[in-house]
Amino acid sequence: MKEKKPDNFKEYLRFGILLIVCLFSFFVNNQVIPADLMEARNLATAQEMVKYGTYLLPTLNGEPRIEKPPLPTWIAAGIEHLTPGNLVVQRYAAGVSATLMVLFLYLLTARLTRKRSVGLITALICATSVNVMLMGRTASWDIYTHSFMLGAIYFLAMALEERGAQWNNFLLAGVFAGLSFLSKGPVSMYALLIPFLISFILIKRPHISEKKWAIAGMICLCIVVSFWWYGYTYLFQKDFTVGVMQKESAAWLSYNVRPWYYYWQFPAEAGVWALYWVAAIVYFFLNKKTVLQKGNRLAFIWFTASLILISIIPEKKMRYLLPLLIPGSMLTGIYLFQMITAAKTKGEKLVFLILSMVVTLVLFALPFALYFLFFREKQISVFVFVAATVSAWGLCIFMITSLFGKKGINPTRVFVGILLTVVMIAGIYLRPLGNLLINDERQSIRVLNENKDITDLIYYCNAKEELRMELVYEANNRIIKLDPEDDAAIENALPFVFISSESIEKLMTNKKVLVEFIGVYDHNWRKKTDKRHNPDLVKEVAIIRR
Repeated sequence: MKEKKPDNFKEYLRFGILLIVCLFSFFVNNQVIPADLMEARNLATAQEMVKYGTYLLPTLNGEPRIEKPPLPTWIAAGIEHLTPGNLVVQRYAAGVSATLMVLFLYLLTARLTRKRSVGLITALICATSVNVMLMGRTASWDIYTHSFMLGAIYFLAMALEERGAQWNNFLLAGVFAGLSFLSKGPVSMYALLIPFLISFILIKRPHISEKKWAIAGMICLCIVVSFWWYGYTYLFQKDFTVGVMQKESAAWLSYNVRPWYYYWQFPAEAGVWALYWVAAIVYFFLNKKTVLQKGNRLAFIWFTASLILISIIPEKKMRYLLPLLIPGSMLTGIYLFQMITAAKTKGEKLVFLILSMVVTLVLFALPFALYFLFFREKQISVFVFVAATVSAWGLCIFMITSLFGKKGINPTRVFVGILLTVVMIAGIYLRPLGNLLINDERQSIRVLNENKDITDLIYYCNAKEELRMELVYEANNRIIKLDPEDDAAIENALPFVFISSESIEKLMTNKKVLVEFIGVYDHNWRKKTDKRHNPDLVKEVAIIRR
């Protein structure tokens, strides 16, 4: 027992490091990123679950919304019960899911490479990659499906590698794969699981003769967890469900179509690790004597298969690259482990030096950018500017001494320096960035829920204007379209709350109604000077009475 204590301590230490980095990556300053349309749709659906009880047949502004499976929406609805309208806490839930994904990646990589240190490096790279940080900081459902699927892959890998039937691990894999499907359909099965199975079978060549029945049990359990809700919707809304399935299938082929090479810029999604990712790919072809040859080949095949599969689908969005960062982090992690433990040639050291100097130069330049963009415009305090400058230049010096020390390059210190760079940016630099992006004059119609005069009134909007789902979310009410020129419709709706970008007084002229003006509300997270500031989100609100 005494011999195991150091190992246990190291394991706790690794988990502690991962949790601290995830804290900064996904939770600290998570309110800085402006809320987008996707978040509004997701959270408005959760609000309607709570308000109208539409848990099994979700709705968005009163219309059925079964395009996406409901598991993450159920989680959001639970949070809505506890703390209504709290976007920050909703994002915390996504952060917990992202943290779970990072922990599963650590365990999986450690198992596949038989190196806990490689697992730690890989997981830290994943946790500090830009796309992962963005998905872990927003109430999007992508992070849930890939987090659950990575859990399924971890238990599946254990089941296939260990002797015996491995019923427990196979059934756990089936449950997690089902939860992934119940989060966003077959997306992660296609982009993450299938590429992994291709690479695992080619490299590990597992024997499954004694596991056949357990595998069958896993598949059956996965099907039950995945499809029970679809069966329910088919039973109660058959025609609509069939139409939605046809629409979603067609969207993969006809919506947001991009050429097959659209994802060529995939390394940018890794942020600070982008150049190391490219180096890892090149290094795979140039150096066949890596310390972890099997693990490196598995990671490369997994990454390549995933890239090919998502590239052949006509519909493309940059957030669809999220699953690619999982094998990409593993590939990059093995490369950095090679640099830390076995870099020998001058060429290897020179490439690593050049890549690391790029990060060092960015650290040196950050305070200047902060000065010209924020401090000179008096958007941040002297204290924040000094703290940001000292931390950036302190890390810059740390990186320089790590690259040009008496004993040459110290890759471990460089890796730590890059991690601390991301932590610093999340902890200090994101807040000034929020000052640059977020609209200080933003006003939400959510405050209308506190107005007792309109508690029981129905919300209507100008039918001639686009109804943005951000308004539905902020109002925490269904908003019905109403033609302001239809006198009969207005008469039948009285009294009601009316929302419009046009002057409500003018719209209601000669309508024989009383207009009680409440105010003008700008729901844009972006500032008015930003090109993304949307005039459709600036609305007048008034009570229309007889």
